[in-house]
Amino acid sequence: MNTVLVTGGASGLGAAVAAAVVAGGGHAVVLDKAAPSQPVTDFLPVDLSDSAAAEQAVAEAVERHGGLDGVVTAAGIDSCGALDQVSTEDWERVVRVNLFGTVAVVRAALPHLERTRGRVVTVASTLGLRALPEATAYCASKFGIVGFTRALATETAGRVGVTLLVPGGMRTPFFDGREEKYRPPDVNELNAPENVAAAVIHALNQPFGCEIRELVVCASNEPSWP
Repeated sequence: MNTVLVTGGASGLGAAVAAAVVAGGGHAVVLDKAAPSQPVTDFLPVDLSDSAAAEQAVAEAVERHGGLDGVVTAAGIDSCGALDQVSTEDWERVVRVNLFGTVAVVRAALPHLERTRGRVVTVASTLGLRALPEATAYCASKFGIVGFTRALATETAGRVGVTLLVPGGMRTPFFDGREEKYRPPDVNELNAPENVAAAVIHALNQPFGCEIRELVVCASNEPSWP
């Protein structure tokens, strides 16, 4: 694990992954709209809802650092509400950031990961396996990541390592500012993002030819699993 590109690395799980990469002696390159508050190796500002901009940011990261050994697609947003109450713009932005942003970054990174026999860890959600009401955009995007990653694993087998991460709820700013009905009953019972980041690092550190295809990581009382 040398140079790892982390989307959404300014906060939440992405920040925890970036910190774990640095702590392990690696180089964490963050792609996000906001600048990270913790030390990272490099930061490239980008709106991941813009696929062309996402691909260009990956190319710039590779040029700056001479290649990539890993990619972790932790960027994610949500827009809660009944389908007819969420604007088209907000609904589609969730899918653009969560799913299309993931695809754009992975697409741009693949040739470089092939050269280094690197790894991709995509971040889905327990809501990529189990649906809830008033979460149609988020579920659609995360179900999409599950399907995309499983197909990607078959397509790149023997060339690039691919792991699907399915995390439960975490103690991150993800739930900040929501209506009470869209918040977990007790945020303190959710998993710490550092715990999930440790699982990501474990996946990234697997020797070439050994695959951790899918990981479910959640607090023991996670309400959305199974």
